[in-house]
Amino acid sequence: MVSRNIYLQMVLRIIFIALSAVVAVYFFFDKQYIASGIAAILLIAQTSSLIYYVNQTNRKIAYFFDAIKNEDFTLRFPEKLSVKSLEELNHSLNMLNAMIQDIYVKKQAQEQYYQEILRQADIGIFTINPKGHILYANPTVEELLNYRPLNHVKQLKMIDNDLYSLFADLTAFENTIYKLGNERGNRELSIKCTPIHIEENRLLLVVVHDIHKELDQKETDSWVKLIRVLTHEIMNTITPITSISESILNYFKSGSKLIEPGNFSEDQINTTAKGLEVIKNQGSDLMSFVQSYRNFLSVPEPDKKLVAADVLLEKIKLLLDEQKHLKKVKIEIAIAPDGLEFFLDEKQITQVLLNLGKNAQQSLESQEKGCVRLIAGINANNKKYLEVHDDGPGISPELIDEIFVPFFTTKNTGTGIGLSLSKQIMRLHGGSISVQSLPFQKTAFTLVF
Repeated sequence: MVSRNIYLQMVLRIIFIALSAVVAVYFFFDKQYIASGIAAILLIAQTSSLIYYVNQTNRKIAYFFDAIKNEDFTLRFPEKLSVKSLEELNHSLNMLNAMIQDIYVKKQAQEQYYQEILRQADIGIFTINPKGHILYANPTVEELLNYRPLNHVKQLKMIDNDLYSLFADLTAFENTIYKLGNERGNRELSIKCTPIHIEENRLLLVVVHDIHKELDQKETDSWVKLIRVLTHEIMNTITPITSISESILNYFKSGSKLIEPGNFSEDQINTTAKGLEVIKNQGSDLMSFVQSYRNFLSVPEPDKKLVAADVLLEKIKLLLDEQKHLKKVKIEIAIAPDGLEFFLDEKQITQVLLNLGKNAQQSLESQEKGCVRLIAGINANNKKYLEVHDDGPGISPELIDEIFVPFFTTKNTGTGIGLSLSKQIMRLHGGSISVQSLPFQKTAFTLVF
């Protein structure tokens, strides 16, 4: 509506200017100079009026955009004018100004909302521009680093030189565990630096997390689980010893007096011998259990060397093929890229892979067709990995968090030390072991180096 009125105004004014020009020229050639002069004056007046009208409209629009640029929403144009087109233009500009102001207010409220979330977050967050200026730092990161305010990465040098060296070249880096010591004590921080782009500006987003509390909690949980398993195993072993010892003791004592040797029957002697044999076996089992615990605590430092993936996995395949009672389980090897090598302790990792392979074979005992895959490759983070994969019944969600606890087992035989020992070996290698399980689709134990 506004553009149509302005358009009509412009067309009419141009038509009048054109007519005035024609009239002025006509009277001039007709030698009616007075009339021609009047027409020329009218032409000049109309041209000036058009220029004023256009400038007035342009100035209003320019003022409007300048006000928006400066975030000034107080600008208002009068809506009671004699010129209808300008009145409608002012009304439209005022409406647009109100809409932009509303959007701006909502954006400000949203920004305050997100900033409050960042302020209340338990993790530290700050952003760095390419010049090293810290554009935003929430209170948590200032608390974790015990320094405020944070304005530039060079300030990190005042906290710790090694911490500053992480950020000195202003490049992203993977998750790093950093121990920071100050007058408040030692803190173990998890630091990750990720590149982000906002409105064509390249920034670095840094996330800092104090993992000391979590480690304490996990350590406590691990001890609780371990003590629960140890108690269970020891009680299962000692309870029969106590019970049988009490039964045998009743053969030899009556109240507080010992029974004479000649009063024993042959059945009592046989029962006593059998009971002592059970006590001996239970004691041997308990000794074996304690020895397993000692083995778990005394894993030697890895003697690493370069080992070809194909040589290692072919060796594991050959050892697994020796499980004669599990011949129906198919074993496959997959390696990518060719010529892949690992820097590891071959003896220790063979022990880990063999244990995982046997577990996979045993899980497939009840299946007609089962397959264990031994895989070596490089993951998306450019880290080498080994994987033992099977398509068996898998591990239930209730047990998947327990399987790496020392001495935890779901089998009738074994000490339950295999997976926890594997985890210990991978820790000594500076790597990790993880598991994923989808019943009858994929159960995969992955060793990442």
